[in-house]
Amino acid sequence: MDKQELLVRTAFKLFYTRGIHAVGVNLVLAESGIAKKTLYHHFPSKEHLVEAAIRYRDCSYRAWLISRLEHVPAGRPALLELFNALSDWFHSRVPDIGHFNGCFFINASAEFGDRDNAIHRACAEHKAGMMALIRRHVDELSLSEGRTEQITNLTVLLKEGAISMAHVQGNLNAAFEAKGILENILNGYADE
Repeated sequence: MDKQELLVRTAFKLFYTRGIHAVGVNLVLAESGIAKKTLYHHFPSKEHLVEAAIRYRDCSYRAWLISRLEHVPAGRPALLELFNALSDWFHSRVPDIGHFNGCFFINASAEFGDRDNAIHRACAEHKAGMMALIRRHVDELSLSEGRTEQITNLTVLLKEGAISMAHVQGNLNAAFEAKGILENILNGYADE
């Protein structure tokens, strides 16, 4: 692993577990064992390092989730598998993305609330990417456009709500509860 990647991974781990504003550049340097000059060679500011950490998490999280969804047929099975994957994450059973500490993108966007900020925009891009991934599987259901939009939004809301419930309230069963709601709704559409 090169020094730039080591900096990003170290920064992500610290930002995710402690919060972005709570972690100074000196702690990232101490944990990574990399010199300050090297850090500023790759990242002109802490905000650039934060943005790189967000991009890193987006890539690793997206790769993990896509891999999980590719192990089942597209459409309904993949939409339900989404919640099995979330449950594994909530229970910290996914070494590829590490211990569950809530959603890094929600946490980061809360610390950088200005929607024009590059960090906030990077978080919003991640969420849009997740919605697009879900939409691809909803498209497989061959519903009307209005229903497709409705099920996409519902699935995204269930996903985000489960993450919030698991993190804020410690409800590690939230993914399965959300999955049950989605299953009931999809069953209702199948009966129409």
